[in-house]
Amino acid sequence: MINVDGVIHGNYRTSLAGVDLNRQWTDPSTLYPEVLCLKKMIQNFNKTNPIVMYCDLHGHSRARSVFMYGNNYSQNPEATRLFPYLMHRISPDMFDY
Repeated sequence: MINVDGVIHGNYRTSLAGVDLNRQWTDPSTLYPEVLCLKKMIQNFNKTNPIVMYCDLHGHSRARSVFMYGNNYSQNPEATRLFPYLMHRISPDMFDY
C-alpha cells in the first residue's frame, strides 16, 4: 500500500494530497515521493534478485472479491493470466477469474 497517509484519513484511492498514486507510476515527479521510492526500491532489488512477477492486487469499495491487473508485455500473454487463474482455482470465493 503506497497511499498509507490517505487511507489513514479515509481515502480509498488517493494520497493525503488527493492524488491517485497508481496514475503517477509512469512518470512520477518529486511531488510523489512514494512512487519514486518504490520504483527505486524495486530497481535495486531487481539487481540482485530477478523479479519474475509483479502482482498489483486491488479491492473495490462496491465489489466483492479481489481483482488483478496484468500486462501482455511478455512473448506469451497467456502466462500473465496463469497466476490469477490459479488463485481463482485455489480460492474461488476470494478471487474471481
